[in-house]
Amino acid sequence: MIQAVIFDMDGVLVDSYAPHLESWRVLAKEIGAEISDEQFDHTFGRTSRDIIRMLFDVTDDDRVRAYDERKESLYRDIVRDNVPEMPGATALLERLATKGITLAVGTSGPRENINLVCDGLGWNELLRVRVTGADVTHGKPDPEIFLQGASRLGVAPDKCVVVEDAPAGIEAAKRGGMRCIGLTSTHEANALSEATRVVDAIADVWPVIESWR
Repeated sequence: MIQAVIFDMDGVLVDSYAPHLESWRVLAKEIGAEISDEQFDHTFGRTSRDIIRMLFDVTDDDRVRAYDERKESLYRDIVRDNVPEMPGATALLERLATKGITLAVGTSGPRENINLVCDGLGWNELLRVRVTGADVTHGKPDPEIFLQGASRLGVAPDKCVVVEDAPAGIEAAKRGGMRCIGLTSTHEANALSEATRVVDAIADVWPVIESWR
């Protein structure tokens, strides 16, 4: 029986692909670098620290940290007054909660981003368990984020479902022994083929979970 659902945040609960891309491009311009659509698409779902090291060839930890903080601050400034909820996200969270399924967020982003989203969309009571990139040693595709989420919820990994939009997150869920629903919000279905099931809209998540209960 499925007892818990762990959601990725960006591209799943929040339609944040465009504002994240914009914030990366502003940062890249500030430091004299560039980021292409293909590079962003390939790294979406990983921690900002990993992306900075991969795309900007930065190895100094202090510089990585400074760039990371600047990038995420830019993102929050973009979405602060209008958090772009993924259509149907609130309805899904509320429905799962009423069915007795416990909920968590497992995201590579910082806690400030999650808190801003939950404050802005009224999700603080629905998503009390929040695991961020700052809480783990290894980011996705390592399963640590999702395993921490399961542990904090007090639910065995095989009783958890992860909802993800990125290949790195799907790999993390599988490596953690969890079923995964891939959402085609930022990637086409063939890129998410390793997920247990693939859906095209957040509203389609509940029928899948119900079939597994």
